[in-house]
Amino acid sequence: MSNNDASNAAKQPTNFIHQIIEQDQQQGLEKVVTRFPPEPNGYLHIGHAKSICLNFGTAEKYNGECNLRFDDTNPGKEDQEYVDAIMDDVRWLGFHWAGEVRYASNYFDTFYAWAQHLIKEGKAYVCDLSPEQASEYRGWATEPGKNSPFRERAAEESLDLLERMKNGEFDEGSRVLRAKIDMASPNMNLRDPILYRIRKQSHHQTGDKWCIYPSYDFAHGQEDAIEGVTHSICTLEFADHRPLYEWFIENLPVPSKPRQYEFGRLNINYTVTSKRKLKQLVDEGHVTGWDDPRMPTIQGMRRRGYSPQAVRNFCDSLAVAKTDGTVDMAQFEFFIREDLNDNAARAMCVMNPLKLIITNFPQGEVEMLSAPVHPQKEMGSRELPFTRELYIDRADFSEDSTLSRKKFRLLVPGDYMRLRSAYVICADEVVKDADGEIIEVHASLIPGTVGENPPEGIKPRGVMHWVSATEGKQAKVRIYDRLFNVESPDKGEGDFLSNINPDSFSETVNCWVEPGLVNAIPETSFQFEREGYFVADRYEHSAEHPVFNKTIGLRDTWKK
Repeated sequence: MSNNDASNAAKQPTNFIHQIIEQDQQQGLEKVVTRFPPEPNGYLHIGHAKSICLNFGTAEKYNGECNLRFDDTNPGKEDQEYVDAIMDDVRWLGFHWAGEVRYASNYFDTFYAWAQHLIKEGKAYVCDLSPEQASEYRGWATEPGKNSPFRERAAEESLDLLERMKNGEFDEGSRVLRAKIDMASPNMNLRDPILYRIRKQSHHQTGDKWCIYPSYDFAHGQEDAIEGVTHSICTLEFADHRPLYEWFIENLPVPSKPRQYEFGRLNINYTVTSKRKLKQLVDEGHVTGWDDPRMPTIQGMRRRGYSPQAVRNFCDSLAVAKTDGTVDMAQFEFFIREDLNDNAARAMCVMNPLKLIITNFPQGEVEMLSAPVHPQKEMGSRELPFTRELYIDRADFSEDSTLSRKKFRLLVPGDYMRLRSAYVICADEVVKDADGEIIEVHASLIPGTVGENPPEGIKPRGVMHWVSATEGKQAKVRIYDRLFNVESPDKGEGDFLSNINPDSFSETVNCWVEPGLVNAIPETSFQFEREGYFVADRYEHSAEHPVFNKTIGLRDTWKK
């Protein structure tokens, strides 16, 4: 951990988990060990980012360690693609895990031995009930379950059946290994939960070694114990699982005894974070993939142009509470804008080009002008080629010369406008095509006005951006907005897909940018003056084919 990371961690506001840790330290705890334990069955989203920041940030704050561990107990839904993406996400956010990446599958042999231990102790048994029968025997939340007829099966028989399950002798769903706890417990998780089930599927880490796989509940706490985790921090939906977590810890020969603590998960309006629903968006083609810039995934936010520091600042600003809550998207976007305003280089891009001819500038001449990379920070300067033919945005010109100067800062015939970091110009005439569409504006520049006030009596209406039509470069610009147009897209009776914002994506191929932008390193962010914040696409941007994604507007106009 760097000194800067430690400093940032120390500045984070305290919360109930930190208070617990400090009490534990007063009672002799020497080293804090946390873990981030994703299941590799999908891409991580903004809710996971909060968990990453909390687990890794807590370890940093107390000079401890945080493990990255994959709870890979369900091979049918897992893939190496997800493993690689999750590791990439953690690194991108700026965190470093302790030692090697860990996997639940690293401990499968130990879990199996511990399952045998429970059988020998009379605390587990192989059950032959079908899934439908087992569900019936389990009862309801308001009604106790009833014991399986196989609950008193002899330990020797259960040990033999478990070994044969492991060897692949039985069909999937025909048998499971269950803990013997309490079928009348008001906590459904304690009603003889499944420890092992038959899955004849290849595993991305262990191949075809196993035909049975442990349940998440059986694996999770034991992984923590093996790794010496001191504080197992989970989201609130695991609170009802904590008694089972503790039962396993108390009834197995584990090397340490971690404790589980739960905090409220992060929900943001105008999004969905259900992995099932995110996968549906991808599989049905409503988005281009898990990294579509409209997705709330970390990969999507990265491709959208959000910086890791902005995501961390947002997550660190949130309360770590014992209740779930929903955060307004505008709160997240505040941190995105704040970061980009401070750090994004300025540039000019004409989104809807209109040809501007400077009639008193020599044909073929190129004058190199200088502009700051950032108006408030020492980030150097950039060169802008000024030529006779320029592009301005069509929305910045009007033929109506009666428009108020105060309300409409547009270039109009017979009046003046300053070109950003360049000359003051006067619009002289327009050229139209056969359909009456304006195709060119002819203007004249006022000499000596680069970086200088114009002569007395000349007052520009405002400042407008521009790009050289001969030296500038054509680029593709993708405009992204919120994927859903209602605050709670997955609430109510309707299909959440019906709430997709039809205007969440558009693409313009005839945009013109400063020539220097084509050499931008992918993932570099810019403020396109008066347009918003944009990022050079992570995968598709190149000097030959520049591609920029809109990150966010200069100000929040969503509710308007």
